[in-house]
Amino acid sequence: VTTPHLDRLASQGMKVTRFYAASAVCSPTRASVLTGRYPLRFGITKHFNDRDRWLPESATTIATLLKGAGYATVHIGKWHLGGLHLDADGRRLENQPGPREHGFDFYQTQIEQQPLRGRMGKDQTLFREGGTVLLRNDHRVTEDDPYFSKHFTDANGDYAIEMIEQLFADKKPFFINLWWLVPHKPYEPAPEPHWSQTAAGGISDDQHRFRSMVQHMDSKVGEILEKLDELGIAKNTLVIFTSDNGAAFEGFIGDLKGGKTDLHEGGLRVPMIVRWPSVIPAGVTSAGFGHTNDLLPTFCEAAAVKIPSDLAVDGLSLLPHLKGGAPPSAEERGTAFWQMDLFKNLQRHYPKPKPHATEVAKRGKWKLLALDGKPVELFDVEADPNEQNNVIADYPGLVASLSVEIREWLNAPRILQ
Repeated sequence: VTTPHLDRLASQGMKVTRFYAASAVCSPTRASVLTGRYPLRFGITKHFNDRDRWLPESATTIATLLKGAGYATVHIGKWHLGGLHLDADGRRLENQPGPREHGFDFYQTQIEQQPLRGRMGKDQTLFREGGTVLLRNDHRVTEDDPYFSKHFTDANGDYAIEMIEQLFADKKPFFINLWWLVPHKPYEPAPEPHWSQTAAGGISDDQHRFRSMVQHMDSKVGEILEKLDELGIAKNTLVIFTSDNGAAFEGFIGDLKGGKTDLHEGGLRVPMIVRWPSVIPAGVTSAGFGHTNDLLPTFCEAAAVKIPSDLAVDGLSLLPHLKGGAPPSAEERGTAFWQMDLFKNLQRHYPKPKPHATEVAKRGKWKLLALDGKPVELFDVEADPNEQNNVIADYPGLVASLSVEIREWLNAPRILQ
């Protein structure tokens, strides 16, 4: 797949090769991105079911913090943190917190309500007819709306550009949280020229669709970057591109083990590119450890926003490292944790590796996987990034220590409202 605009973003900034999502599925990681905290803190242990789950309204988000500092805040694209259900008149239900309650002044997303989204997924129309189920600022868009007939990827990118133009004209600093849905299933052919340009011999129809969707997204990234250039604000705009979990069926993860729905490296390590031309050196690659919990403190430091003393975030600011300093050390970081309900099926074209795991503790180079708190595998992921050599029997003291930390973390209080 040709991705010239993402390539440009990487060449003009930093590429982080050991960046981790907070989970191997979407909703937990999205909570981490917004709050800087482990999703388990909020009892979020798997992706939401589009029915009766949402990020607790009491959660403090990066949007809330930046809004309090004078930033305009915008969410665009997939949400999947609850609160996007409508009443019979097409108005969003007020008893479920959504983007507005979590600090966003403006938002545009899709209605996340069953059986609607499930039916569109089954019919493979979720992207191509995405504009017909848009929800903007608590109201469903109508047929006379200019975005109603648009592909969901185009609706997302075009609305981002519209908001950049509007907020620039208003002389407002802005935070735009643009969460592409691509290249999530259902795999659908992207519009031309992307469909024709990604045709290739020897690939499946799903692989062709996947490639066209990625190229389509890349083209919209390019349009957004061009708008920043046109307005003369690219140098002082921090842009980050990453993912909420490792690749599913058609995505490429090299030799990493597992994939989406699995806590091995293939399900947790994700792409990460960050560009801020006036601050971050260009063309740099970092192998330092980073986590989606780090985004909130990084954004706050970049915007000179103080994190409230009573907000116990789990991440660390990466800004000193992005500027050219060393990444946070293992001592500063301490032990990092993951938890996810057991998915017995792997979202790849091969079986899920065994033994299964529901928790991870990572301390420096050591990664312990556990099932319901009981250790099952230990890897040195620096020497063995593909997790082929389980050394759990060789380090009983380390295993015992990490196991105690996992159990303490699992038993910590949770915020559920």
